[in-house]
Amino acid sequence: MTTTASLPRAARKQSRRAFLHPTTLLAVLFCALAAFGTWTVLERPVPVPDFTGEIGGLAFSPFQRGQSPENDTYPSRGQIRADLVEAAELTGRVRSYTVQGVLGDIPGLAGDLPLRITLGAWLDRNVVTNAAELQRLITAARAHRDVERVLVGNEAVLRGDLTPAQLIADIRLVKRSVRVPVSTAEPWHVWLAHPELAAAVDYITIHLLPYWEGLPVDQSLRFIMEKYDQVQAAFPGKHIVIGEVGWPSNGVDIGGARASRVNQATFLRGFFNIARQRGLDYFVIEAFDQPWKTSFEGRAAGYWGIMDLDRHAKWAMTGPVVETPNWRAWAGGSVVVAALLAGLLLSRRPDIRLPGKLALAGLTQGFVATLACVLLAMSGKYLSGPAAAMWGLLAAGQALLLLLLLADSFELAETVWGRVWKRRFEPMPAAPDAPLPKVSIHVPICNEPPHMVQQTLDALAELDYPDFEVLVIDNNTADPALWEPVAEHCARLGARFRFFHLGKWPGYKAGALNFALRETAPDAAIVGVLDSDYVVSPDWLRCMAPAFADAEVGFVQSPQDYRDRAGSFFKRLMFWEYAGFFHLGMVTRNERNAIIQHGTMTLIRRAALAEAGGWAEWTITEDAELGLRLFRRGWKAVYATRSFGRGVMPDDFSAFRKQRFRWAYGAMQICRAHRGALLSPFSRDLTWGQRWHFVTGWLPWAGDALGLLFLLMGLGWSVGLIVAPMRFEFPIVLFMLPSIGLFVFKLVQILALYGKRVPCGFADRLGAAVAGLALSHTIGKAVWLGLATRGAPFLRTPKMENAPALVQGLVMAREELALLVLTWAALIGVAVAHRLATWEATLWCVVLLTQSLPYLAAVFTSVIAARPASRRTAVAAVAAPVPSQVSGMVARSGAGD
Repeated sequence: MTTTASLPRAARKQSRRAFLHPTTLLAVLFCALAAFGTWTVLERPVPVPDFTGEIGGLAFSPFQRGQSPENDTYPSRGQIRADLVEAAELTGRVRSYTVQGVLGDIPGLAGDLPLRITLGAWLDRNVVTNAAELQRLITAARAHRDVERVLVGNEAVLRGDLTPAQLIADIRLVKRSVRVPVSTAEPWHVWLAHPELAAAVDYITIHLLPYWEGLPVDQSLRFIMEKYDQVQAAFPGKHIVIGEVGWPSNGVDIGGARASRVNQATFLRGFFNIARQRGLDYFVIEAFDQPWKTSFEGRAAGYWGIMDLDRHAKWAMTGPVVETPNWRAWAGGSVVVAALLAGLLLSRRPDIRLPGKLALAGLTQGFVATLACVLLAMSGKYLSGPAAAMWGLLAAGQALLLLLLLADSFELAETVWGRVWKRRFEPMPAAPDAPLPKVSIHVPICNEPPHMVQQTLDALAELDYPDFEVLVIDNNTADPALWEPVAEHCARLGARFRFFHLGKWPGYKAGALNFALRETAPDAAIVGVLDSDYVVSPDWLRCMAPAFADAEVGFVQSPQDYRDRAGSFFKRLMFWEYAGFFHLGMVTRNERNAIIQHGTMTLIRRAALAEAGGWAEWTITEDAELGLRLFRRGWKAVYATRSFGRGVMPDDFSAFRKQRFRWAYGAMQICRAHRGALLSPFSRDLTWGQRWHFVTGWLPWAGDALGLLFLLMGLGWSVGLIVAPMRFEFPIVLFMLPSIGLFVFKLVQILALYGKRVPCGFADRLGAAVAGLALSHTIGKAVWLGLATRGAPFLRTPKMENAPALVQGLVMAREELALLVLTWAALIGVAVAHRLATWEATLWCVVLLTQSLPYLAAVFTSVIAARPASRRTAVAAVAAPVPSQVSGMVARSGAGD
C-alpha cells in the first residue's frame, strides 16, 4: 500500500502543490470563513435587561452529580453547607422541599449564614411516611430560629396524591405545633379551584411556571403577573409568596415555549426587575440544576437552575447573554477539521472546477458542523452511564452518516465538475495481425434453462478472436433435462467448447470455477468468466484482451448490461437502477485502481489468478473478493465503459431482492476477512485511494443497516411518545435533521449524477431512485446478518403463482409492508397524541414519514413486478435491443452478479 509518508519526494511535492492549488485554497478558505461567520451569527450575544441587586429567594435542592433521592444517594453535610454558602452570596432566603434524612439538617447548617429558611415537607400517598415527614418538619421548625416559614407539601393536590381535605388536615396539624406561618405550595389554578385551601393557610404559595403553559418567553412575564394579580384579587388580605418561578435553560419545546440559556436569562432578569418594583416575595426555581428530576418530569426538569450542576453561573446578571459560551472553540475546531478534510479530498482531484470545489468545501463544512453540534449538545447534557452510552451510539451513527455524505459529496464533485480522467480506457479492436493471448472462457451454470445457455454459447461461437476455448461447467443440477441439451449443444459447436457435468459439487459458483481452472488449456494466458445468460458482442475479446499488454494488469472488466428491459415497467426501473454503477461508481473507482470485479464480462490474467490461489469458496461474492485480493497483491485493473455483453434481469421483486441481499451479505463477508488491509494503518497492501473506495463504496449499505436500526428504535420511541408522553420526549433536533437531510441529499445526488452521466430522462432517474430505495430494508438486513453470521441464510419465497397480482406483490414485500403499516401508525399516533403542537412533534412525524419511504417504495415495486403484463413482456423482451452504451448498477452497488 502506498501512503503519503512512503511516496517518493516528487510525489509528495505534487500532492502539496495540489493542496495549494489557487482555486482549492480559495474554495477552502472561502467556505471556512463562511462557516465561521455562520457560527458567529447564530451565536451572537443577545441583549437582555440588566439586573443589579439581590435575588429574593432560591429554591434549594443540593443534590450533586450522580445523586438522587430516588436511589437514596444524598449529598453530604459538607456538600450541603458549601451549597448554602453559594446561595447566600445571591440571596437571603431559600426554600427546601423535604426534611428527609440529611436534608432535615439544612436549617442547622445555615445557622450562621445570613439566610432565612422556608422549610418544606414532602407529602405523597403514603400515610405512614407522611406522618413521619410532618413530625420531622415540626421538630426542625421548633429547633431552628432561621426557619421563618414552613410548607406542608408541594403540589400534592396537583399530582392527585392528596385531596384538599386531607391536605388541610395536615396543615392544621402543623399549625397547632409550630409558631411560624404555615402554607402549602400549588400552581395558581389549584388555589383558584380550591378556595378552602386558602382559608386553611397563613399565606398562599403559588407556582408560576409559564414554560409548562407553553407560552413564548416574550409573553410570559405578562402572563405570570396576570395570574398573580388574579390570585391576589381572589383572596384579598392573604400574603402571597411565589414559591416557584423560573425558566429552564434546556429541554423540549412546549407550544411556543423554548428552553434555552438566553430565554432563561431573559425571563428571570425581567422578572427580577418587576419583583423589585412591586415588592414581590418569591423563590426562583432553582439554585442549581437537578438532573435527577428528568426521570419523572422530562428533560427540562434538570435545567431550571441559575447555576449548573457544577455550581457555575449560566449567565451574568448584566450584559448580553450568549447561548453557548464556549462556541468559539467548537466552531474553530469544526472549521479547521472541515477545511483539512476538504483540502485533502480536493488535493486528489485538483482538476475539479471551482463550483465543484466550492460545493465540496461547503458541504464538508456543513457536515462537520452538524457533527460538532451533536457533540456540543452531548457535552451540555447531564448523562447517566446508560444515557451516555446511548448518546455515544447515536453520535457514532451520526458520524457514520456524515462520513457517507462526505464520500457522496466527493463523488458528486468529481463526477459533475471533474475535467481530467487519467485512467480512462477506450477499447479498440486489435489489428488482424497483432499477437493476442489465448483466452479460456468459463461459463458456470446451475439449473439454467437450456435455450438461454444455448444463446450464450452461440454468441461465443461468433467471437472474432483467433485463439480461445469455452468451458461450460454445470454444477448441482439434478435434472438431466436441463443439462443434457447444453452438453449436446457444446458438442455441436465443436472442439473449442467443452462441457463438464459435476453433479453435487462444493463451493457453488466458485467451486465450479476452480474446477474449470484445473481443466484450462495449458497455453491459455487469460481466463474469462461469463454468466450463463450473457450474449456477447463478437469484438469483446479483440477489444479487451490488448489491455493485458501492460504486464501489471491483473484483470479487465466490462460493464454488466441487460437486454430485457423493453415492455416491462418493473424491468425498466431495474435497468436504470443498475445503470448508475458502471457509468458513475466504476468510472470514479477506476481513477484510483479500485474497481469492483464482477462475475461476468471479466477477463483475468491466469498467472495473477493462480498467484492469488483461485476463487474463494467461503464467500458468496467470490468475484468482488478476488478483485480485492488481486489489488492487495499489487495488480492493476482496467475498466472500459463500453458494453460488450447483455444478460437478463431478475423476473420478480423477490429475485431482485435476493440478488441485492447476496451482494450486501457478501460485501460484509469480504470486509470481515480483509478488515486489516482495509482499516489498519499499518497495512500496506492497498493504496489509500483503494481503501477509500472499498470502505466508502460499501458505506451506503452500512447506512441502510443504520436506517433499519433507527427505524426500529424510532418505532419503539414513538410508542413511548404515544402511551407515556410525560416520560418520553422527542429526540433532540440534531438527531432528527441528519436522517431527513441524508434522504434529501441522496435524492438530489442521484438526480444530479444521473443527469450528468447516465443517458436517461428525468422520469427514469426517479424510477431508478425508487427501485434503489425499495432495496434498503433488504440491504440493511443483509449487512447486520453479514456482520453477525458466517453462512448466508436461506431466503424462502412464498409460492403464490395462482394468487391475484396485488396479493402476490404484497406477500413478496410482506416484511416491508408490515414495517410500512407500523411506521404510518406511529406517525398518526404521535400526530394525534401531540396534536403537532410543537415543531419537534412535527419534525418527528416528518422523520417517520421519511423512514417509511423505502418501505413504500418496496411495496410499490413488488406490486408492479407482480403485474401479469410485466411477466409476459419480460419473456418476450429478452431479445429486444438496448442502447450499446448503457449498463450497470446504482452508484456504489457492490459485488458482482
